[in-house]
Amino acid sequence: MAEYQFPIEFVWGSATASYQIEGAANVDGRGESVWDRFSHTPGKVTNGDTGDVACDHYHRYAEDVGFMRELKLDAYRFSIAWPRIIPDGDGAINQAGLGFYDRVVDALLEAGITPFVTLYHWDLPQALQERQQGWLSRDIVEQFVHYADVVSRHLGDRVSYWTTFNEPRVFVDVGYAVGRHAPGLEDRPGAVQAAHHVLLAHGATVPVLRQNVGPDAQVGIVYSMIPVQVEAETSASLAMQQQTDAYINRWFVDPVLLGQYPQELLDADEFPAFDIQDGDLDIIQAPIDFVGINYYSRMFIRMDEDNQPMPPHGFQNTCSDLELTAMGWEVFPQGLHLILKQFHDRYPEMPVYITENGAAFDDTVDPDGHIHDARRVAYLREHFRMAWQAIQDGVPLRGYF
Repeated sequence: MAEYQFPIEFVWGSATASYQIEGAANVDGRGESVWDRFSHTPGKVTNGDTGDVACDHYHRYAEDVGFMRELKLDAYRFSIAWPRIIPDGDGAINQAGLGFYDRVVDALLEAGITPFVTLYHWDLPQALQERQQGWLSRDIVEQFVHYADVVSRHLGDRVSYWTTFNEPRVFVDVGYAVGRHAPGLEDRPGAVQAAHHVLLAHGATVPVLRQNVGPDAQVGIVYSMIPVQVEAETSASLAMQQQTDAYINRWFVDPVLLGQYPQELLDADEFPAFDIQDGDLDIIQAPIDFVGINYYSRMFIRMDEDNQPMPPHGFQNTCSDLELTAMGWEVFPQGLHLILKQFHDRYPEMPVYITENGAAFDDTVDPDGHIHDARRVAYLREHFRMAWQAIQDGVPLRGYF
């Protein structure tokens, strides 16, 4: 492999989510989240696993920041737990929760690591879900803006990089339409309306962040993006590819960056109608500074025995002889280059960060007592190379978490 070098100002970091790492679920006034309720519901999560303890980052953050310093990370992307700040969703502010994030941010800055804050990584206060069905209610727009205002006023003197939502399409689609994620609803028309409320909350929050953080504010949103490829190019398969791409990759991006929903979705019989009020799209299109892209694998549309395209059902729907992670996701580094180029071609002026990339592999202790982790090293090496190639091809890629 030829030598290559990233720009000197390129940001290298790591990323986490509050519910996945913090633990301390019932500590210092934290309220219940939809993921607390969902994971404690029998049959919802494999092995009955919960985030009650997780990595215990709440108590061990100083040790974790020490590991980050050893790794020489430039930046650390983490999310704030809304139930830790406002346990009821829109009631009293929990100062102890703010204090925890004070300590995390101060430890990062002392270590020379730039904090990137995500305001919402799926852990909605359960109180809002019970009171109004969460994101199904338009009231949640004002509630989210209030939460964002509280957090950004408190941390805005030390944190310049902010994202509103992590992977909104995923938590809306899988949580509200399909029911495999919290809050576990199976309501596709409701999910489409919830999506609009999420986008409204994003747009209404952007000016609040700029006001509270000041001229140094860098505000964005994070999307899960998946290149959609076809086994054979037919009129039917290409139409399915366009439709799938609109749903997976453009449903939540076009309104923010272009001020409109993808026409393929609006024209689709299976895409439910939803309520858009005058001025909504103007709010949603509030100017942002960057987009985060989370990349893991591709979707592949295969053909049946009659040469008709079969709808893709996720990363596993690929040829069986390809390398898979422990989660059954295809290892496809080229897809990172593809999705970065695809995004840049459609939204050419928007700077990008890879805000998540990585792979789940089973750890194996070798006879020498070490975990050499060769597959993960190879995975990262090849994805780094594809990111570098995207920069050579003109993509304004600023960093990699």
